[in-house]
Amino acid sequence: MRIRIVDAFTDRPFSGNPAGVLLLDAFPEDDWLQKVAAEVNLSETAFAHPLPPGGEADWALRWFTPAAEVDMCGHATLATAHVLHTTGTATGTVRFSARCGILSATAAPDSSITMDFPTSSLTPVTAPDGLAKALGAEIVSVHDTAGHVGDLVVELRDEATVRALTPDHAALVALSARGVIVTAAAEQPERGYDFVSRGFFPRLGIDEDPVTGSAHTALAPLWSARLGRDDLSGFQGGARTGIVRTRLRGDRTLLTGTAVTVIEGELHA
Repeated sequence: MRIRIVDAFTDRPFSGNPAGVLLLDAFPEDDWLQKVAAEVNLSETAFAHPLPPGGEADWALRWFTPAAEVDMCGHATLATAHVLHTTGTATGTVRFSARCGILSATAAPDSSITMDFPTSSLTPVTAPDGLAKALGAEIVSVHDTAGHVGDLVVELRDEATVRALTPDHAALVALSARGVIVTAAAEQPERGYDFVSRGFFPRLGIDEDPVTGSAHTALAPLWSARLGRDDLSGFQGGARTGIVRTRLRGDRTLLTGTAVTVIEGELHA
């Protein structure tokens, strides 16, 4: 069967966030899916199969890290939609049935894809003991996310602090249900983005996820409230980086980005 590696939230190879994508006829046993994801060894591998026509979704979609299945993943959804459109398997809007509900992905003439995701609710919380030490930075605010994300969103002093961060990944494991997203306002918005972020998910076997689409379902409401605009652009990453354009629509968040296929081959398993 064909397997593809797609760099998401970027328009050039070797940047953005890489995801594995497999289009199947049906989902095999969970153990096989997990083993393939471990073999691919990227932050997420997406598995999708077509659904019968006439239903509320066109494709079933699941995501696995090398260590576990996750409830929501933005960049691997973008990668899957990219594969469906570039191979001619789908056109227009594709609806996915996933653990977090029905998601859609709509391709535009400029090759960008806009995904419709549930907005994550934010609850201000006191920073857990040890969080500042684990991050190695002074904390401005902390929000907990509800629903299918389960991240802590941690605001830091400025963009330079976010970029320079070298956290203690082992110490972060006990501090969040899924991961820790650090963020700050952009120092120079004229460079094309409004806020910056980085995402750390050691509980899922991912020390740092380069460009986390699902995190932006929480970052969008946070920064839209701070900046007074519903349409924003976020820059995320450490060694690899990418741009996520966000549009807040109440309980839904639109995430827009581009992707590029970098590897295509056969899986013999």
